[in-house]
Amino acid sequence: MGRRKFLRWICSLLLLISACGIGAKADEPSAKPAPVTKFDSPIVADRVRPHIEFLAAEELRGRSGKDARKAARYIRQHFEQWKLNPLFEGGSFFQDVPGRTDSNGKRSVAGQNVAGWIPGSDPQLRDEFIIVSAHYDHLGVRNGKIYRGADDNASGVSMMLEVAREISHSKVKPRRSIVFIGFDLEERMLWGSRWFAAHPPWPMEQVKLFITADMIGRSLGNLPLPAVFVLGSEHSSKLVESMRQVGEPKGLEVARLGIDLIGTRSDYGPFRDRKVPFLFFSTGEHPDYHSPRDLPERIDYEKVARVSSLVLKICTAVANDDETPVWTDEFTPNLDEVRTLNRIATLLLEAEQKRPLTDIQRLIVTQAKHKTQQILERGTMSASERTWLTRLSQLLLLSVF
Repeated sequence: MGRRKFLRWICSLLLLISACGIGAKADEPSAKPAPVTKFDSPIVADRVRPHIEFLAAEELRGRSGKDARKAARYIRQHFEQWKLNPLFEGGSFFQDVPGRTDSNGKRSVAGQNVAGWIPGSDPQLRDEFIIVSAHYDHLGVRNGKIYRGADDNASGVSMMLEVAREISHSKVKPRRSIVFIGFDLEERMLWGSRWFAAHPPWPMEQVKLFITADMIGRSLGNLPLPAVFVLGSEHSSKLVESMRQVGEPKGLEVARLGIDLIGTRSDYGPFRDRKVPFLFFSTGEHPDYHSPRDLPERIDYEKVARVSSLVLKICTAVANDDETPVWTDEFTPNLDEVRTLNRIATLLLEAEQKRPLTDIQRLIVTQAKHKTQQILERGTMSASERTWLTRLSQLLLLSVF
């Protein structure tokens, strides 16, 4: 983006901030967050660590192309060990994702999705599916440097595997069927998940919830933020209710955001576009994102375990509930987003000694803190302020993180 266009964007944003009125109709009755139930994490750090260390080892060379097949076989081996059923035609755990067509008209195989499933225990509901997923590919080797992708996305794969282990070992299976998918080619315009969504093994209407996690082992901008961002629940009031009933693992905070604040950033995209209720879990980008510095020794394994435990609880709650989430296009703005943005802005200003901001960045962050504080003190948010929140979040991602 050119400097002039960037500055015009900032000016437009600041004009929007100043235009947001404070006498808007209330969308939420109180700025005080409801009490949260806390639970002990059934999944622990020592369980997720070996997956991340293997997938992000130098020997896998960044899990791209042929080297990604090693990661796919690792996932399949664990599915077989835990006696998951293969998902695809012919009793296969693999779904080939096609690539380019050569001069003879033969289409190459660009990658492979790998998936297994656990049948539901309720004969009336077992043909309804909950999907738990993570992409296992990364950037490979570039200019002689290995992009090992410990957080992006060995961390998400470790979650998927450990949730599969927990459910497969449970004496009482969920009422609905649970599907576990490792997507390939996420780093190439979500090609693996796009192919699966276009060629599912059953009608997409049978998918009642899609869950994916991408980068759950660090913290946004390396800020001291013990939180995971959960996006997508705004499209289903039932999901909001389920999340509140489940609560949070001890030591972890859940920051619920709208997906429009970040756009399409991971494999939820093809499912969102088909209006499948979804949840996207991420702890956010950090300075090592898409660099050779994304290493296993920099992962917060306790956080990965806690996020994995949260996914497990939500997944099983929805799988056992009498009612399933239903997609809605319209949603009411919520103050959870405002609290999250306010906290991020506060932490950025507090961290200035270690991470100095430019004058423009400081202006954006200060305005964010001031305006979000106003909204929280008032206890309501208008539609125009929600528009401002969306633009500001996108601007923070572009200019600060």
